[in-house]
Amino acid sequence: MPELPEVETTRRGIAPFIADQEITEVRLRHTRLRVPVPADLPDRLTGARLGTPRRRAKYLLLPLENAPGTLLWHLGMSGSLRIARVGEAPKKHDHIDLVLESGRVLRYHDPRRFGFVDWLQADAARDSRLSHLGPEPLSDAFTGERLYRLSRGRRMAVKPFLMDNRVVVGVGNIYAAEALFIAGIDPRRAASRIARVRFDRLAAAAREVLAAAITQGGTTLRDFVSGQGEPGYFAQRLNVYGREGKPCRRCGALLKRVALGQRASVYCPVCQR
Repeated sequence: MPELPEVETTRRGIAPFIADQEITEVRLRHTRLRVPVPADLPDRLTGARLGTPRRRAKYLLLPLENAPGTLLWHLGMSGSLRIARVGEAPKKHDHIDLVLESGRVLRYHDPRRFGFVDWLQADAARDSRLSHLGPEPLSDAFTGERLYRLSRGRRMAVKPFLMDNRVVVGVGNIYAAEALFIAGIDPRRAASRIARVRFDRLAAAAREVLAAAITQGGTTLRDFVSGQGEPGYFAQRLNVYGREGKPCRRCGALLKRVALGQRASVYCPVCQR
């Protein structure tokens, strides 16, 4: 599933091509996504001018400059948004095209159809999918002190705690595993048993790994590509995720796998305590 770095990579990749562009046509090939595409989307968008795209957690928000409303886009399990050109033939799983006045096309590709696009006419921040979310992990609001405070009395393991969007957004399975490795924390340890100083290290590690992943264009494991159709290269730098049974890059011990919150987690039994 595309996580925060992949969504941020997408936002940065498409922004120069769509900001301040008028939508001249909307082409819907398949509307049965996780949330059905609104039937009136072509009428709402044709003739509208896009503003600068924003991101909140794993959601992309595409505001309109000359009309009230925002497009809320989620890439789901296998979705991607990329820039194509008018006349470029769509592929099998290219479901939606926003044709722009420049002759470029914002094209949505999603083999599994778990993503969606929705229309928000009211304030996007008050939408039920966004209003409950915690702070962005690269913002000043995300700190070790916040993790420590929210973890008191929580018996759940620290990895699913870190992946809770009410605690902090966008730290998904890949990057939680990597951050815990950098911080030297066993993902099975109860969140309430972790000291403040270790949470300081974990918050710093999460920021470090997310920033590095964005720089590398995200992590491509199967489907993800950027706005220019390129894969992410952070997969080459993964320390633990997907490396069960392989030697730890730091100490050489064999990495182990455990299920936490119905998600697989790989860790080093020596480096992570």
